[in-house]
Amino acid sequence: MVTSAVSGVLLETRGLSKHFGTLKANDGIDLTIRAGQTHAILGENGAGKSTLMKLLYGYYQPTSGTVLVDGAEVTVESPRKGRSLGIGMVFQNFNLIPAFRVWENVALFLDTPPPKDALVSKIRQLSQEYGLGIDPLALVRDLPMGDRQKVEIVKILVAGARVLIFDEPTSVLAPHEAENLFVIFDRLRSEGYAVLFISHKMAEVLRCADWVTVLRKGRVAASAPRQGLDRHGLVKLLVGQETGEWEEVAPHASSARAEESLLEFINVGCATDDGRVGLEAISFQIAPGEILGVAAVSGNGQEYLADLVLGLRPLTTGTIGLAGHDTDRLSPRDALAAGVAVLPEDPIRQGAIGGLTVRENLILGHQRDYWTAGGWHPNRAQVEADAQAALMGAFVQSAPRLDARAGDLSGGNLQRVVIARELFRSPRIFLSYYLTRGLDLSNARAARDLVLAHADRGMAVLFVSED
Repeated sequence: MVTSAVSGVLLETRGLSKHFGTLKANDGIDLTIRAGQTHAILGENGAGKSTLMKLLYGYYQPTSGTVLVDGAEVTVESPRKGRSLGIGMVFQNFNLIPAFRVWENVALFLDTPPPKDALVSKIRQLSQEYGLGIDPLALVRDLPMGDRQKVEIVKILVAGARVLIFDEPTSVLAPHEAENLFVIFDRLRSEGYAVLFISHKMAEVLRCADWVTVLRKGRVAASAPRQGLDRHGLVKLLVGQETGEWEEVAPHASSARAEESLLEFINVGCATDDGRVGLEAISFQIAPGEILGVAAVSGNGQEYLADLVLGLRPLTTGTIGLAGHDTDRLSPRDALAAGVAVLPEDPIRQGAIGGLTVRENLILGHQRDYWTAGGWHPNRAQVEADAQAALMGAFVQSAPRLDARAGDLSGGNLQRVVIARELFRSPRIFLSYYLTRGLDLSNARAARDLVLAHADRGMAVLFVSED
């Protein structure tokens, strides 16, 4: 059990600020984190939530302000220093090596790992104590997303963390996996740990938070106990207005024309990378203007649907009809030429290049459209105009700067950049995986409205969701 600091305060910030040039990502933030408390951080995309978490962990250094641990002012100059102070963080995109075993991933995380047998024993002990069900000898690549997150939790517990930070911990989890995580939160809280987590999901906050802090434009807009708040109260804190605008919308009335299809699977099957059955005897068709919903828990084959349409995975049986042409093997060029656009399962790994700017990411796949007749020199004015237009069509709050590095964006902002790029050229077919993942209320609504508007103009949509 964690020993609480005096008055229960484990971590505190006073006037904490982080500036990136002229951008004030965090601006004078005061925050108090207590032992035995689950503290939710809410805010619109780009409000500064992830930046704040990275400051606490030592990933970023503050421009001004102070951090206190157990009442003493500290300098968290690196994640290693953060861990030594009892601060651990689970990033939105897990930092695990799939080819390594669980215990090996934990060992890599520790500054001075114990011998293998002692570490395996420690992982088994923590797994049993907190109901994690993790086998330290398992290969990470064989674990579902929910279990991979448990490995991340084991890593920071073995490292001695007392403050556990989670950046949108349920963004890659199915509902039952999310509930399992909340049970773990409950147990950690009862043991005296402090749990700090970012979320855009009201039900999650109501389920497990003791305290709620809302960030708006880099500043604390509200901070209050969760007790007594309902969904409407949370939304009002979040957006600063009454909640009527955010009620659920009516179901979409399809404008599909049944006499034709843009995408058709006919008895399609494929294999996994290790030769097992990935998909078997899948048949469906999507007409212009139609949205076909696919509901599936992660790891049940839905990821192969886009791979097959894009020609990234061979069919073992069946054919695919794309814009009226049937084939048993496509190429990515065929798919793009047919007007296919994709929001992938993992935008940061599959949909963007972190080292490029937002501007450069917005023209990925269409670079040749911008070469001038005089040689291999891009038409920069046209690139700028199209990039601005794409962002304006997909963002309801301030968009990220075009010269910002994509890898520095929050998960929600990167999601919006990929959505903006994929829908800007009005594709005929849109393969959408987890459209609203990481998006706040207003941007989730905007993303849905954007897809619906394109569907009303005849775009066929394959809409995959676990939510």
